[in-house]
Amino acid sequence: MWNRKDLKMKGKIAFKANYWKSVLVALLAMILTAGGSAASSRQSFNSATEQGNGGMTGPESLVIVGVIIVTVIIVTIIAVAITVFLLNPLKVGCDNFFLSNRRDPSTELDALSFGFKSHYKNVVKVSFMRDLYIFLWTLLFIIPGIIKAYEYRMVSYILTENPNIDYKDALQQSKDMMYGHKMNAFVLDLSFIGWLILGALTFGLLDLFYVNPYIQATNAELYVALAHPEESNNVVQFKDAAAEPTVVEFDVE
Repeated sequence: MWNRKDLKMKGKIAFKANYWKSVLVALLAMILTAGGSAASSRQSFNSATEQGNGGMTGPESLVIVGVIIVTVIIVTIIAVAITVFLLNPLKVGCDNFFLSNRRDPSTELDALSFGFKSHYKNVVKVSFMRDLYIFLWTLLFIIPGIIKAYEYRMVSYILTENPNIDYKDALQQSKDMMYGHKMNAFVLDLSFIGWLILGALTFGLLDLFYVNPYIQATNAELYVALAHPEESNNVVQFKDAAAEPTVVEFDVE
């Protein structure tokens, strides 16, 4: 059984072994998960609506409202397309980098291209179906959506090891993997709040150079702990500056 302390210690060792590359990949992952496209769409809608309601009535207001609706639809379609065909495969690439890095500290940045090189169409399909399921559950209420997001948390990592997997199998594997671990994973996320507050106090500098790669590496350790417990419990590979990779052993509780 995994625990937060061990996962975070292993994640810290793993990302420090390949520090600058981990920082760059974590920055990309942060951008991908920031929800910038959706926020931009909502902001465009809000701004356009405010302008459209600027005291105009009658046919003119109907035309403006129509233009606003069409614009929002087009922007939303573009944002969804960017997420589906570009951002999701990049997210898989980011997860592939951190998963590969904890096994081999010499992992290069080309690990980011994994989602585009290995069964791209299936990566797109599986990631889309995951997002769709989470979205539909969120429509019921926010809590079921959060639960589903935790259930399907491991889908990207599953794709890195089996990129041609059927989406139903990927979702089910992640669901099975997270069974009994969702609350612990939630608490693991909460345990980074102190670091995130410090990051905010440093205007994001600490996030960029430490917190984000720390979190991403720890998430990769969580996947290994659930999917390959024998690997997680035994070793983490890392290297010091100008040294060969070394094995660090952890006691199993």
